Amino acid sequence: MKGGGNRIGCAVATWLVGIDRRPSSTFPFFPIDNIYTRQRIGASPPFVVFSGGMNLEQPAKTILICSCEDTMRLDAAAIKRGCGNSDIKSFHHLCGPELDQFHAAAKTEGQLTVACTYQQSLFEAEAGGGAAPIAFANIRETAGWSTEGAQAGPKMAALLAASAVQAPDYPLVTLESDGVILIYGRDEAAIEAGRLLSDHLDVTVMLREFGEIAAPVATPFPVVKGTIRTARGHFSAFELTIDDYARPRPSSRDHYLFENPRSGVTSHCDIVLDLSGERPLFPAHDLRDGYLRADPKDPSAVLRTVLSARDLVGRFDKPRYIEFTPDLCAHSRSNLTGCHRCLDLCPTSAITPAGNHVAINAEICAGCGQCAAACPTGAASYALPPADIQLHTIRAMLLAYHQAGGSNPILLLHDGQHGTPLIDVLARHGDGLPAEVIPLAVNEVTQVGLEAVIGAFAYGAAAFRFLLRGKPRHDVTGLAQTVGMAEAILSGLGFDGRRVATMETDDPDALLEQLKGIGQFTAVKTPATFKTVGKRRDLLRFALSELHRLAPKPVDVIALPQGAPIGAVNVDTAGCTLCLSCVSVCPTGALRDDPERPVLKFVEDACVQCGLCQSTCPEKVITLKPQIDFHAGRAAAVVIKEEEPALCIRCGTAFGVKSTIDRIAAKLEGRHWMYPAGDKRLDAIRMCADCRVIVMSEQQFDPFEGVPERAPPRTTEDYLHRPDSKT
Repeated sequence: MKGGGNRIGCAVATWLVGIDRRPSSTFPFFPIDNIYTRQRIGASPPFVVFSGGMNLEQPAKTILICSCEDTMRLDAAAIKRGCGNSDIKSFHHLCGPELDQFHAAAKTEGQLTVACTYQQSLFEAEAGGGAAPIAFANIRETAGWSTEGAQAGPKMAALLAASAVQAPDYPLVTLESDGVILIYGRDEAAIEAGRLLSDHLDVTVMLREFGEIAAPVATPFPVVKGTIRTARGHFSAFELTIDDYARPRPSSRDHYLFENPRSGVTSHCDIVLDLSGERPLFPAHDLRDGYLRADPKDPSAVLRTVLSARDLVGRFDKPRYIEFTPDLCAHSRSNLTGCHRCLDLCPTSAITPAGNHVAINAEICAGCGQCAAACPTGAASYALPPADIQLHTIRAMLLAYHQAGGSNPILLLHDGQHGTPLIDVLARHGDGLPAEVIPLAVNEVTQVGLEAVIGAFAYGAAAFRFLLRGKPRHDVTGLAQTVGMAEAILSGLGFDGRRVATMETDDPDALLEQLKGIGQFTAVKTPATFKTVGKRRDLLRFALSELHRLAPKPVDVIALPQGAPIGAVNVDTAGCTLCLSCVSVCPTGALRDDPERPVLKFVEDACVQCGLCQSTCPEKVITLKPQIDFHAGRAAAVVIKEEEPALCIRCGTAFGVKSTIDRIAAKLEGRHWMYPAGDKRLDAIRMCADCRVIVMSEQQFDPFEGVPERAPPRTTEDYLHRPDSKT
């Protein structure tokens, strides 16, 4: 809906959509080449496993650590043990009198890490075009500024080791806004917002309910009435359906008078400013970029949204959070639905069915990552960073921590916009984090999958905690499922207590109390050192095998909650007819046949519990069985059912299942007019397709022999020429 406001020049800007989804500065991103791709679902993917040594990362050649004017103690010896062959240099005031030492280090070859994020902009400016790439790590608020800071040397080593992990560049989506904004309100507050924005944007104000609003002499933008029935789209491309739409009459004198209203009007705009005070127009509205909402009774909130809207003109880049491979998707086959995990979890409805797979609208996607964490095949994968890079970071942190002399670490996953401020406040005004708690900032906590949790325990974590907002901005069902599966696996392997959990709080003191109440859990005695490159399922498969090897009480099979991406199938073999429809729809090759014999085989390691076999089975004899069988990866295909083939009685060719053919013949003989008891025509059922045609042709087989001739159909002429017809 275009208004009559003045146009302004479009400023070009770079924008990571939603500031609180911007990658945290504590997690550096550097470009690398990723040459590993999966060829087909169910096949052994080309992923690589590295092993040996404690810390196999390539740490920075030079690491500069600073005590920040002796406000924290630096255990250089522990950091040296954790960071391997790196050259550790300690300073008292690196950003001040000792800045020349930074200049010298920045000119050397090799990667440089500076253990300070507070003065990151200063160091980047001073480095200029230095020879060494620079990574930054925060060891002050996360480790040194704590009542247990003297014991935080291993944690500092872990944080510095994590900074050496390089991540690839993430793809971007470009959105272009002309600044067309619809302000949806109910009183003068919406009109006032329009006045504030009219010099910057192309404004239209639409009022939901009109009272006695005085008509001004002139306005630089249109004011209309209407009620938004539905809203869809994204920033720069919103589409609204409006009922009771009407323009004001030019003859409005002391207050607005309107023309006859119309319904079903469609409007398009770049930005929507909702001051109606009603229910949000979109689900998870805080994640819908370009949709701004404020309580009209709160003038300060209205002003903040107005200021936010003013800058939304120009070209903007947002991350393409999810990389999607349609060929790997197990959503549907032959109009039958199988996997729908991502559809159930997406808070913004950015995922929709699209035939045999789903489609992900990158413009709407807010990057929560729940679809990628839950995707059983790897069709949806997170790009900020990829799952294997995230696992490499966890590996680097935990192995460096143990190598530096630390024990029983607790890994704390948090996002940059919620968790980082809580940790900062705790460090500046409280006791700081405990020495064994290692924080790791991620883009979204809900992006973390089961492979990261299982891998962390294999690498020597004693506990794993997710820090969430007291009131999450969107549903976190996907994360709850991940926690439930992880707890089932860990308890099944003999890890006592509540090892994995979420913490929902906005209070730093409450955060500290919960961290202190975790208890002294014990990690595995000898942490694993494996390093894998591949998709989530590949990472999970190897992490599970390593954790099983190191577990206190390893077992062969563990039952999992419903919805798990790993498991087996139960087949009622008595009701199975070996029609093999399940084999034809299985997207991973977990269910297989044999070209030589009627047989149904199953490979548990390939099953993703998509449910397509269950939906497709005409006999309804297949049920899913979520579980982990730790021997499945090395097991051969298991025969579920096998029968004798039906051999053609004329040529001997196998053409079906003997029991099925016998059952069909028994049901037809003497019960169908084509097959009287003892008639030789029944032999045709026991022949292959080719012989059946030959025999029927040789014997001049007439399927309608003995059947009374059918009366011809009656036409209109027949009715018109009936004797009793009045015409």
